[in-house]
Amino acid sequence: MSSVQAVSVPRLYRLIADQIASKIAAGEFRPGARLPAERELAEQLNVARSTLREALIALEIGGYVEVRVGAGVFVLDANRRAPAAAGLERSDEAALQASARMDLLAAARDAGPFGLLDVRALVEPECAALAAQNAQPEQVAHIIEMHRRMDLEQSPEAGDFVHDRAFHQAIGAACGNPGLASVVTHVWDLYEASAMYRQLDKHFVDAVAWRAAIREHDRIVAAIVAKDPIRARHAMSLHLSGISSRLSGDISE
Repeated sequence: MSSVQAVSVPRLYRLIADQIASKIAAGEFRPGARLPAERELAEQLNVARSTLREALIALEIGGYVEVRVGAGVFVLDANRRAPAAAGLERSDEAALQASARMDLLAAARDAGPFGLLDVRALVEPECAALAAQNAQPEQVAHIIEMHRRMDLEQSPEAGDFVHDRAFHQAIGAACGNPGLASVVTHVWDLYEASAMYRQLDKHFVDAVAWRAAIREHDRIVAAIVAKDPIRARHAMSLHLSGISSRLSGDISE
């Protein structure tokens, strides 16, 4: 009896990226040319701007375009494209580790940064509400300490989520449900494996965005300390909405 293979359906942003890449390869967009503004491209392709943003970031990572925040997206010459990774001899253990890493990278790529934010929006507000109800004093102290460490930073290095991750994981650990805590950890693993998320972070998380996140964390901490699950849930939802808004702002108009 033959086994049934799972069918992998490409995410929409990858299809859009392929479509734009084909136009670049066909010479419709020449090296040095500026792509149409995001709003215009999204309307032409009939997709959400977050989907288009993911496609543009994927193209940037692949070396097709350069994103210049405030100026637009510009086509790069073909000789600046990202080369394919060379194969290497590996021991069995190293090959297993590499395979697990590739699985994580593939999952991060398939989800996309805004897809990962959707997962967080489903999970983390409930974690915050449960933490407000269930957190032990030492867990509350740990949440406060992780927030304090993040507050000391003016802005993160590109792709450096150490204290931000620690803050959210501390809330997950305090919710009283190990399954939910594990989901929070896994989503952050996917973030850190996502080249697209790091690129978005590089372009759009500046000192102003960082301070906005700190203020949102302030409200989350206050609600957990007050043992107010409704306020904690709402504060976390607003925080995640804020992240999405900051990452989907205009490159240029």
